[in-house]
Amino acid sequence: MSKGDIETYNEDGQWKNRAQGNSRASNVHDTKAAAQAAGREMAKDRGVEHVIKKMDGTIGEKNSYGRDSYPPKG
Repeated sequence: MSKGDIETYNEDGQWKNRAQGNSRASNVHDTKAAAQAAGREMAKDRGVEHVIKKMDGTIGEKNSYGRDSYPPKG
């Protein structure tokens, strides 16, 4: 993740979003779906990558809303 990318993660039974480099969450949600939707909008607004983590903290999904460093070939 680069600085400024948005991370959706679970902490203390709540789903949260934060910009990479920040120690505090930008927003908190009861469900993963709600947090994902909010994180997606944050990433789109900033033109950055949205990294969605699983309950265990591993990366489950990544979506890029900015300039893609590795665009598809072909």
